[in-house]
This record gives sequence, C-alpha cells and structure tokens, in this order.
Amino acid sequence: MSTGGGGLRPWLIQRFSAIFLTGYIFFLTYFLIKNQGVQYEQWQELFSLPLMQISTLFALVCIALHAWIGLWTVLTDYVKPLSVRYSLQFIIIFALFWYVIWGVWILWGI
Repeated sequence: MSTGGGGLRPWLIQRFSAIFLTGYIFFLTYFLIKNQGVQYEQWQELFSLPLMQISTLFALVCIALHAWIGLWTVLTDYVKPLSVRYSLQFIIIFALFWYVIWGVWILWGI
C-alpha cells in the first residue's frame, strides 16, 4: 500500500473506522438490550431501514479497510519474501472484497 503521506492516511483511516465501528457496535448492543428476546421480524425491520442498510454497508467497508491496513502492516513487517507477501496480500484483498460483496448481497438481496 503506497501511502504517499508518510502513513497519515492509513492512520486516519484506522482511527476513523475504529470510531465508526465502536458507535455501530454500541448502537447494536443498545438495540439488543432494549429489545431483549428480539425476534426475526424485529431484526428484519431494523435492517430494512435505509439508514441501517447504509450504516451496515459503511461498517463492512470500515472493517475491510481497517483489516487491510492492519494486515498490510503486519505482512510488510514480518513477511520478507516478496512472492509470499504478495500472494498473501492478494488472498487477503480477494477475501475482503468478497466479504463486502457478500454483505451487499445480504443487505439488498442483489
């Protein structure tokens, strides 16, 4: 990952995604505590709201970006053979991309 900004951009993405995901998790926790014994219909109703769908999609993208930056850093620091590192990076990028596409498919039934 070429940052071009001395690492500021990945650092900001890590922090912003962590803040958003913390808020998202707090909201879901609050929802589950408030609606103890939540049924499928309530859960479906919550995730049918456009704001919740967009927030969930944004959370998926934040998770993917957060994971990619963290794993890229670990691979860059600890995996020295370029062929192994690039192979692992390709697998990780493919998996993260697939997870986001799968999330879109689940959210909107595409």
